[in-house]
Amino acid sequence: MTTVSPTPDTTPAATPLTAPQVSVTPSPPPSMRLRELAFGAACAAAVRAAARLGVADALGETPASAADLALVVDAEPVPLQRLLRALCCYGIFSETPDGTFVHSEMSRLLREDDPNSLRYIALWCTEPWTWEVWPRLDDAVRSGTSVFPETFGKGFFEYLHQDAGESAQVFNRAMTTSSVQSAQDVADLLDLTGVSSVVDIGGGQGHVLASLLEKHPSVHGTLLDLPGVVARADVRLRDGGRLADRVRIVPGDCREDVPVEADLYIIKNILEWDDESTRRTLRNVVAAARPGARVVIIENLVDDTPSMRFTTAMDLLLLLNVGGAKHTRESLVGRMSEAGLQVGEIHPVNAYLHAFECIVP
Repeated sequence: MTTVSPTPDTTPAATPLTAPQVSVTPSPPPSMRLRELAFGAACAAAVRAAARLGVADALGETPASAADLALVVDAEPVPLQRLLRALCCYGIFSETPDGTFVHSEMSRLLREDDPNSLRYIALWCTEPWTWEVWPRLDDAVRSGTSVFPETFGKGFFEYLHQDAGESAQVFNRAMTTSSVQSAQDVADLLDLTGVSSVVDIGGGQGHVLASLLEKHPSVHGTLLDLPGVVARADVRLRDGGRLADRVRIVPGDCREDVPVEADLYIIKNILEWDDESTRRTLRNVVAAARPGARVVIIENLVDDTPSMRFTTAMDLLLLLNVGGAKHTRESLVGRMSEAGLQVGEIHPVNAYLHAFECIVP
């Protein structure tokens, strides 16, 4: 049998006077940082291009050259290499010393098959209409209202469903992705001791409700949302689904009425319309609930989160497209108190969501 003898270590011993040479890249000065921020659209466009081309899906577990990837995604090798190098500057993909590319933690999130995929959220945040409303942010700040109707001749959701079918599909996929990923966080957070019935107000396709019912087999649930939304409810909740015998699906608009009595009401990420709609929704919940019922309101905050760059960006986009706003802790507590709710503890759900525990007096 052949063996390989260890090679004697002939490396000179370090002396106390020998210090390792560390290359430190200095932070860019403010003037360059501002230039980089002004070019922020280039980063967003690069993320969108990578998502649409499917570069992250094409790159496997072994390093690949831009030429190799170009064959898979039907692109020109040199421009694709330029795109990848731009993305590497932000930690999306990494370039090896030999010029090939490998995945980073963030680039994996652009894969369609990643369990935490953000592909559709990245596409949604960079849809074609966004490039037309962002340059008018100064107009929205001056007026305090949406610029969408003036820009496109109709309201945001009307435009989305009538004139931008592909964008509407991206929106639905993005909202589903976001809801599915946060649903388990909500289910892990909430203590349902003593709760036999829960209603998810404006709960979309019911991913949060489904996660709660799976974790708590004795609890029954109701999903309330617009007719077109609940028609696409999670398959677990629909007829024949494994949770269907414990679920009631109620089509309706919570801004008009909440025709459900339950032990626990969940309101997640829907109190970002105009103030009057928010007030009506909360008043409707208080009117429907019996004294002592719990109300858990889950929202992004723009003043108390480790992800403020993300939440403040969403806040500005809401201003542009529907004239809405994300809440501060103070503004949300104020709306709850005005509606007559007794506000209790506030818990972080994850890096970008907070849960406000309330009681109906």
